[in-house]
Amino acid sequence: MRTQKKKSRKWLRVSGIILLVLLIAGGAYGYTVYHSFKKAVVTMHQPLEREISVKREKPVVFEKKDPFSVLMLGVDEREGDIGRSDTMIVLAVNPNNNSVKMLSIPRDTRTEIIGKGKDDKINHAYAFGGVPMSMDTVENFLDIPIDYYIQINMEGFEDIVNAVGGVKVQNDLDFTENGFHFAKGEIALNGDQALSFARMRYNDPRGDFGRQLRQRQIIQAIINEGTSVSTLTKFSDIFTALGKNIKTNLTFDQIMDIQKNYRDAGKNIQQLEINETGKMINKIYYGLVSEEEKQRIRTELKKQLELQ
Repeated sequence: MRTQKKKSRKWLRVSGIILLVLLIAGGAYGYTVYHSFKKAVVTMHQPLEREISVKREKPVVFEKKDPFSVLMLGVDEREGDIGRSDTMIVLAVNPNNNSVKMLSIPRDTRTEIIGKGKDDKINHAYAFGGVPMSMDTVENFLDIPIDYYIQINMEGFEDIVNAVGGVKVQNDLDFTENGFHFAKGEIALNGDQALSFARMRYNDPRGDFGRQLRQRQIIQAIINEGTSVSTLTKFSDIFTALGKNIKTNLTFDQIMDIQKNYRDAGKNIQQLEINETGKMINKIYYGLVSEEEKQRIRTELKKQLELQ
């Protein structure tokens, strides 16, 4: 169970970013690839009744290059169980400064669950009310509009890495994880190996910092492979992997507009972090965010979305 949740978190960080880059940094790759991509998006598309955020006066217009936000949910679902969003990442995309701010929200973060009327762990919002309640809860927590969502199935990580033909990274720490030995220097990874490489933390003296570094390496490596000319012949496999493992309320036409107007933003992804204090409340562990820290994060995201 714990291993599955870890896989969900690592899969979201990597496959979510490659999806974003494919949406933003993609281009016209020819008739066959275009229609393969369109078929995948039709499979992924799952609209919501929630048409516009309550925190916006008017909808985002991609033709006008309006900044927008996306909530990425890494979901571990089982038959007969709605599951939980073990990972929640907010992307704030701004084509005017050509950047994407990426904020990971720890799953144990204590906040009000909008629509449930109580404080709880933020990842429980999905179990209580699916994507809509998750979006509403994150909006309230960050005080910014959440315009779109991308829901990702944890099983897709290996599919994405394998679809681009594997990745190469520069490894600065010799270690073994899940039966795989990772030597120092440049190493080639398949999907299963990349998952283990990105997940390892306890054998790294840098702890979470080292793990985040490896995750960024995997993300950048997928971006390099996924957007290289040599990968054009693999786009059918990439799109098939995305179509099988992703749901989103973005339409094909909207994605085409994003490709046209936001492509440079996907080349500059900046990670943000929330500082929390762990505390046991009624024998349950929560991550508590101070008002000062909450305000700091809100200010940075509002500036990125040009809401100030």
